Amino acid sequence: MGWLILILVLLAAAFGVLVAVVKAVAFIVLTILLTIAALVAIVWYSFKAQIRRWERDGIRDRAHVGTWSGGSRPVPPRDLPSHDDRY
Repeated sequence: MGWLILILVLLAAAFGVLVAVVKAVAFIVLTILLTIAALVAIVWYSFKAQIRRWERDGIRDRAHVGTWSGGSRPVPPRDLPSHDDRY
């Protein structure tokens, strides 16, 4: 395989089209690398979003322990003074 590439490079140099061949190969390689990087990014962010969705659904579907008060929390007391100075 290496010999074939070497022969093709020598032929391109002999005919004076080596620069065009190198530019075309660089364009093809960079296009493939950019496509792979974009696909990896799409898969990564989709996977993260799916994990967040599973976590959110898991929290919602968790069994709820009911209380006698019907599940409502008591209202926290207001900030009242520690003693009454009216009397």
